[in-house]
Amino acid sequence: MELAYYSDYAVRLVNSEEPARGKDALTSVEAVRDLFGVNQSAARRATDADVTRFRSVRARLRAVFEAADSGDETLAVDLLNSLLLEFPVSPQISGHDFRDDDGRPLWHMHLADHPSNATAGYAAIAAMGLAFHLTEYGVDRLGLCEAAPCRNAYLDTSTNRSRRYCSDRCATRANVAAYRARKRLEADRSASTGLAADSAQRSTASGER
Repeated sequence: MELAYYSDYAVRLVNSEEPARGKDALTSVEAVRDLFGVNQSAARRATDADVTRFRSVRARLRAVFEAADSGDETLAVDLLNSLLLEFPVSPQISGHDFRDDDGRPLWHMHLADHPSNATAGYAAIAAMGLAFHLTEYGVDRLGLCEAAPCRNAYLDTSTNRSRRYCSDRCATRANVAAYRARKRLEADRSASTGLAADSAQRSTASGER
């Protein structure tokens, strides 16, 4: 498992809530387990008590994205460092059962957590994954969707640092909204121009009389 993969843990957890819409998918232990994805051995450690703990970690991870999105680089790093200190991991070389053409393990780095509960384990790998992404690509690659009221978190991996939305759906919705706003503005300007022209014509006609 590549280290960059772990940053998705942070995004999945943050996006389990949509504060502006009043939606929260993190309401049961099953929802907690779903966040682990393919890591089912870790998911099985989750209990009902982890629901509240996960929500607390989620708020702290969202604060990292909010700081980064607002351009406060130092705050984003400080908040993330706080999570790294509280939820440590141990990097290990792993090969699992994968083999190359010569029958050798495909060695790669793996983050081994030593959790007291499922939340600690998830928070450790989420924070470390986010830290790798931040240091590799820059704090400005952590963003919040600009398509209001979404505000979902995303990691910008574009070559020109141009990502502004969490998904193609939000990008399309924002573009349609911008297009409609331009059309309304054009219509308003056209109407204003027409009224001004009518007024000028009336003034001219009145003067000629």
